[in-house]
Amino acid sequence: MTDASAAKTRLIEIVTARSFSQGSETRLVSGRSTNFYFNMKPAMLHPESAHLIALLTLEVVKGARVDYVGGLEIGAVPLAAAIAVLSQVAGRPIGAFFVRKEAKQHGARKLVEGLAAGETLKGKRVVILEDVTTTGGSAMQAIAAVQAQSAVVAGVITVVDRLEGAAEAFKAAGIPFHALLTAADFR
Repeated sequence: MTDASAAKTRLIEIVTARSFSQGSETRLVSGRSTNFYFNMKPAMLHPESAHLIALLTLEVVKGARVDYVGGLEIGAVPLAAAIAVLSQVAGRPIGAFFVRKEAKQHGARKLVEGLAAGETLKGKRVVILEDVTTTGGSAMQAIAAVQAQSAVVAGVITVVDRLEGAAEAFKAAGIPFHALLTAADFR
């Protein structure tokens, strides 16, 4: 499937079936309460929708220099992996990483994972990924971690924007933001 419109339509169908619920009150990471909820893991780990998410993300970054994609654990991990694989298949390899919520207290004690010994994000153009974005707080945490390693944040891409302030927060921070889907696609 190469048509972005058809890919988006099919992705909405899969997310609706596997990852969207409404009706009961749920508390979000942002602390807000909602009566519609996206648990994106079932969609992100589904073969077809993982492919569609990667395809649509690569379409968004087409023509831009992007060295790495990644974001805060755990939501960004399957996204980054799928995008890295599809970018290789497409002949335009993009590396992947993820940011821990806090550095492990053993082993390498890294906050940013996925880079081999000697590799660094210094000067690299990165796109931060999120599964669901509400206020943008998780992406901003990942942004701070990669900027501390002197990466250049080329933008943020989310699978679903809940339309609750993230776009405005990123705009105020001067960070380009793109949502593959929005809450409006599910109402």
